[in-house]
Amino acid sequence: MTTSLQGKRIVLGVSGGISAYKAIEVCRRLVDAGAYVVPIMTENAERFVGKVTFSALASEPVHTSLWDDWGGPIPHTKFGQEADLVLVCPATARVIGSYAAGISDDLLTNTLIATQAPVVICPAMHTEMWENPAIVDNIALLQSRGVHIVAPEEGRLAGGDIGKGRLASPATVVAAVADVLDPLGLDLSGLRIMITAGGTREKLDPVRFIGNRSTGKQGYAFAEAAARAGADVELITTVDLPAPAGVEVVRLTTAAEMHQAAITGAERADIVVMAAAVADFRPADPSEIKIKKAGGVPTIELERTVDILADLGSRKRPGQQLVGFAAETNDLIENAERKLTKKNADFIVANDVSTPGAGFGHDTNIVTIVAPGGVCDSLSLTSKLGVARAVLRTVVAARTPNDT
Repeated sequence: MTTSLQGKRIVLGVSGGISAYKAIEVCRRLVDAGAYVVPIMTENAERFVGKVTFSALASEPVHTSLWDDWGGPIPHTKFGQEADLVLVCPATARVIGSYAAGISDDLLTNTLIATQAPVVICPAMHTEMWENPAIVDNIALLQSRGVHIVAPEEGRLAGGDIGKGRLASPATVVAAVADVLDPLGLDLSGLRIMITAGGTREKLDPVRFIGNRSTGKQGYAFAEAAARAGADVELITTVDLPAPAGVEVVRLTTAAEMHQAAITGAERADIVVMAAAVADFRPADPSEIKIKKAGGVPTIELERTVDILADLGSRKRPGQQLVGFAAETNDLIENAERKLTKKNADFIVANDVSTPGAGFGHDTNIVTIVAPGGVCDSLSLTSKLGVARAVLRTVVAARTPNDT
C-alpha cells in the first residue's frame, strides 16, 4: 500500500457526521503511507471534530472556506487541479446530493465539481437515510459517472440501533484509495471479459427459494476493475447493485438461466471470471402454489444443477482463460487444486469464508490464487477491488502473445 500512496496528493474532505472522528485515523494512515494530505472541512464537520486535530495530522493546515486568506489563488480550482485524488470521508447525504446535482455551495463541493482527479466517496448516515430512494439514485448516478463508492458497513449506529450506514473502517477506506491510485497498472484494452456475480435462487414455490449468502460484491469489483482497465465487460448477475460505468449487464435469477447466459457470453470472451455462487441443487418439482404449513412438513426432492464452471471448462477454446472460485471452510488449498483440475480452469481463487473480514457480505477479502503449477499468490485482508485487480494481473501475466 505504501508504494501506491507514496508522494500522492490527496484532498481529504470531511463533512458533518458523527463518524467524522474516524476521518482522523484515515488522515493518519494516509500520511503514514507517504501521501500528502490536504484537509478540507465543512462548517458542520467542525461541530464534531476540531480543526486543530486535522491541522496537526495532515500535511498542511485545514481549509474550511472559499474565502480563506491563505495566500493562494482560488482554492477550489487549485485543490482540484493539483489533487491526485479527492476523498470524502465521511460523506453525508447533503454532500452526496449536492455533488450529484452539481451544486457548489461550499469549499468541498466546489472542489469536487472542479476536479478531474479520481473521487472516492465514503457515505455514512442512518439506515433509513441510506435506503432512501433519493440517496440510492444519487449513489447510482455518481457511480455511473465513474465516482468510486466505499459502501457503508452494517453495525451499531449513533442512535444505538443496528443497521447499514456505518462508515467503512479506516483500513477499508485507505485500501480503497490505494486501489484507485495503484501505480502497477492494469491494461485490458482489446480484451472482452465475462464475469458472473451473486448467488442464484432456486424456486421452492411462488414465495420461497433455496439460496445462499452471496451479495455479488466480489463479482462487481471484478467488473469495475476490468472496465477501468479498458476491457469490454459483460456482467451476468443475480443482484441489483448499481452497475459500474460502461459495463454491459445481464440480470437473471436461477442457475439454469445463468448457465445459458454464461455459455452465450463465453463464446465472445477472452477471459471468463465465474465469481457467482451458483446453487449445486434445486427442487426437482417446485410447487406452483404456496406450500402451506397446515399440510405438514413437506418432503422436497432435490436434483443437481448444471456445473457451469465445468461446462465452460469443457468448451474452453485455445487462448481463452477461465477463472473459478472456491469458497471453503477447510482444506482450502487441497480443495482449490482439486477443483482446478476437475473443472479444467486456469485459475481458482480460493477463500476461507469462515475467516473474519472475508467472504460473503464483506467489502474485504482474503484469497489465495491457485494455478496448475501451485499457489501463485496469496493476498492478506484487502478490499474486494484490490482482490479483483490482483487476480486480473495474474491472469493477464499468464497470457501469451498468441492468445486471442
